[in-house]
Amino acid sequence: MKTILATAALLAVAGPACADPIKLKPLIDLRVRYENDDQKGLAQQESAALTARLRAGLAASSGAWTATVIGQGNVALVDHYYDGLEGAATRPLINDPQNVALYVGQIQYHSKALTVTAGRQRINLDDERFVGIANFRQNGQTFDAVRTEWTPIKGLKADVSYVWGVRTIWGIDGHGARQQAVSGDNILANLSYATPLGTVTGFAYLVDQDEAAVQGFRLSSQTYGARIVGSRPLAKGVKLSWQASYAGQSDYHHNPNNYHANYYLVDAGLDVKAWKFGAGYEVLGADKGVALTSFQTPLATLFKFQGWADKFLTTPPNGVRDLYGSVGYGVKKIGPAQGVTLQAIYHRFDSDRLSQHEGNELDLLASAKFGKTLLSVRYADYKAKTFATDTRKVWLQLDWIL
Repeated sequence: MKTILATAALLAVAGPACADPIKLKPLIDLRVRYENDDQKGLAQQESAALTARLRAGLAASSGAWTATVIGQGNVALVDHYYDGLEGAATRPLINDPQNVALYVGQIQYHSKALTVTAGRQRINLDDERFVGIANFRQNGQTFDAVRTEWTPIKGLKADVSYVWGVRTIWGIDGHGARQQAVSGDNILANLSYATPLGTVTGFAYLVDQDEAAVQGFRLSSQTYGARIVGSRPLAKGVKLSWQASYAGQSDYHHNPNNYHANYYLVDAGLDVKAWKFGAGYEVLGADKGVALTSFQTPLATLFKFQGWADKFLTTPPNGVRDLYGSVGYGVKKIGPAQGVTLQAIYHRFDSDRLSQHEGNELDLLASAKFGKTLLSVRYADYKAKTFATDTRKVWLQLDWIL
C-alpha cells in the first residue's frame, strides 16, 4: 500500500509536466545458471541446480520523468537441491527458489541536481557492503522505498532513503525466518564529498527488521561510519587505488540484545596494464560472543564479500577477520571474445573474538562477453578449520541483457 501511495503522489505531480513525447524502452535480462555444491557434514553432500531467470519490463520516459515496471521469474530446470524453503536441509543450500513476482515498480524524477525515486526499486550504496541488491542470486533484492539523491554543488551529494519493505531473495513463497518481505521503518543515509585524496562518505543506516519471525528482531541495528575511496595514476598503464572504512553498530528498535560491535576495512589495488593486484583486511567485530551480537549486514550484497562459498552470510558470534589477496588479468578482446577476465582470490578467516583460525578459501573466476552474451565460470573451495565444514562450489553462467 505504501508503494502505491508513494508512486501515486509522484504521478500526480508528474501529470502536468509530461508534455514531452513519451519514449518507451523494453527491458530484458535473461540468466541461465548451473550450480553444483559439495559440502561435508550433510546426509547428502551434493546439490545441483540448473535455474533460468527472466526479468522483463518496460521503461516509459517523458522529460525528467520515468516510470519503470519489471517482472521477474525463476524456474528450476534441474532441482536436485535444497532451496531454503521446501524440504529438509539434508543437502547443501542453493538459495535460488522458484519465483514469479514484481521485481521493480517505480517512478523517478531526474534532473541535474535532484533525483527522486518512489516505489519498488534497486538501491546500491557505495560498495554494497551495507546495502545492495544481491544481484548474484537469481531473485535479487529490492526495496519498497522513497529515495532522494541531491547534488547541490559539484562534488557534494546527499543520498537518503526511507524503506518500509525489503523484498528478499526468497521470493513469493518465503516464510518463517526467510520471509518474502521484511517490513520496518528503515533509514539509509549517505553524505559524500569528493576530495583530492578520494571521495569521503559519512553514513548512517538504521535497519528495522520488524518481523518477529526473522531472528526475533535481532537483526535490527543502527550503524554509523565513514569511508574513503580514491585512486591515482602512477605511470602510463599503472594505477593505484585504495579504500578504508570504519563503522560502529549497536542494537536498534525492538532488538532484545544489547551490544556494540565495530567494522574495519583497509584495501588497496594496483593495476599494471592488463594485470590487477589487490589486498585487504576486513573485520566484522564481535561483542560478547552471543549469537547476533556481532556486526551484521542483513541488507548487503553478501556474495561479494568474505568468499563465494557463503560461509559468513550471517556473521558468527565471535565475528570474523578476513585477510585476502587477489590477482587478475583482463584484456579487451581475444578473437570473438570481448572483456576477457581471469581472477583468483585467496582468503584467510579468523574470529575477531578469541582469534581462532576459522578457515581458508580460494575463489576463481573466468568470464568473457560475446556480443550481448556474457559467459562466466566460477569456483569456490572453502577449507574449514574451526568454523563450518569443507565446501566446494562450481557455477557455469550465461547472461543476456537487451
